[in-house]
Amino acid sequence: MEAQALAYLGAGLGVAGVTFGAGYGISKLATSAMQGIARQPEVSSEIRGAMIITAAMIEGVALLSAVVCFLLSIK
Repeated sequence: MEAQALAYLGAGLGVAGVTFGAGYGISKLATSAMQGIARQPEVSSEIRGAMIITAAMIEGVALLSAVVCFLLSIK
């Protein structure tokens, strides 16, 4: 197999791993937040705010990792 084909394959696998990892992280985050809101509904706005900020951080890392995978594939 050519080196360019292997680079594309590696980038595809890397992006797939990043996508599944980010999805899993956000699902664990949402599960914990919903359990916390169910136990203490009076602090739901604080939990929701923290959840949104953390989900944005996870998405930021996932986007950065996907960009790195794409950049490595075109090198």
